[in-house]
Amino acid sequence: MDALTLVIVVSIVLLGLVIGGAAAYSRSKASKSITSRPRPGIDYSPGVGDDDSEPRDTARKTVETILIPDVLADPTTTIEGIPPALWEVEVPEPALGRLHKLRARLARSNSVFGKGLLGLLTSGNLDQQAWDDIEATLLGADLGIAATTELIAALKIRIAQENDYSEDFMREALHQELVNLLGPDLDRSLCIDAAERPAVILVVGVNGTGKTTTVGKLSRVLISQEKSVLMGAADTFRAAAAEQLQTWGDRVGAAVVRGPEGGDPASVAFEACAVAREAQVDVVVIDTAGRLHTKTGLMDELGKVKRVIEKQSTVDEVLLVLDATTGQNGLVQAKMFSEVVDVTGIVLTKLDGTAKGGIVVSVQRELGVPVKLVGLGEGPDDLAPFDVEEFVTALLN
Repeated sequence: MDALTLVIVVSIVLLGLVIGGAAAYSRSKASKSITSRPRPGIDYSPGVGDDDSEPRDTARKTVETILIPDVLADPTTTIEGIPPALWEVEVPEPALGRLHKLRARLARSNSVFGKGLLGLLTSGNLDQQAWDDIEATLLGADLGIAATTELIAALKIRIAQENDYSEDFMREALHQELVNLLGPDLDRSLCIDAAERPAVILVVGVNGTGKTTTVGKLSRVLISQEKSVLMGAADTFRAAAAEQLQTWGDRVGAAVVRGPEGGDPASVAFEACAVAREAQVDVVVIDTAGRLHTKTGLMDELGKVKRVIEKQSTVDEVLLVLDATTGQNGLVQAKMFSEVVDVTGIVLTKLDGTAKGGIVVSVQRELGVPVKLVGLGEGPDDLAPFDVEEFVTALLN
């Protein structure tokens, strides 16, 4: 064997040893690192368009590798040798009748309507001064001028017709007129049953209203109704927003699609809808960055997010999250958002922390759309579908 042949043989043997060692090391490292199912947004971060950190022609992970959680499926199933999820998936309590359980949370609003207003009506002397005090009380509760005028006129007619000044009659009259003001015939259901595609819910609002938390709680509501849910973390400007959604998703078995921090929110929203469609998820809920309603550029960007989503799917719901404690300022915000994205429903948060329950009436009249959900606490299941009768009963009892 000549020297050249010997060198070639030795080189081949050494190369084989190196490759074999590297493969063994990779297998060992992989077996130690795989401890849970890959989580969308952590193990899978979509990139679209100019915000993509990889070239457009780079092979993408498929929907199968994202492992969209299915709360109705067996959570212990092992897929392609990957162990089942290690986090505990919670089962949310049913949303139906939840507002009844949260009546006590309306205690502060109750002090205005149930005590102050009823106290004035049953004082036994309904002169002009008494009616002026009633008007001031209603305006102070953020009922609004038009609704206050209408309510007082209706009460005067009822009292004149019945000539009854008892507390029971006053309570019943006030109950019925408040129900009428709130629009008991309005459709407050969420549009979550789209045909042959995921229903799309876009959640918008200003900073500090509890928007991202509302998205997480809303996902729990939907999952309690046996819907599979995917959340799109299109708030790419607040670093904690995507992590916050991921925590909510892990707790209830909802997938989260997120993009690079500071990336294009419209791209993330588009990707979330695409993933949800391919995975045949029932509902996709898109979180957006909080923005001041006075900032034209940010509001225009929100309009862009909605337009980009509509390139592949109808937006079934645009829910505006309002902080009930902001009072009349919330109405200004509501009008601006409605002009940009055509709001279909209101979510009132922090309603348990205000004595101004009349904001429910004001915002509905201002926008012409119903309050569909109310937040009455910090707990994960403290977001309740709005029920007019339950709400008024809680205010007056």
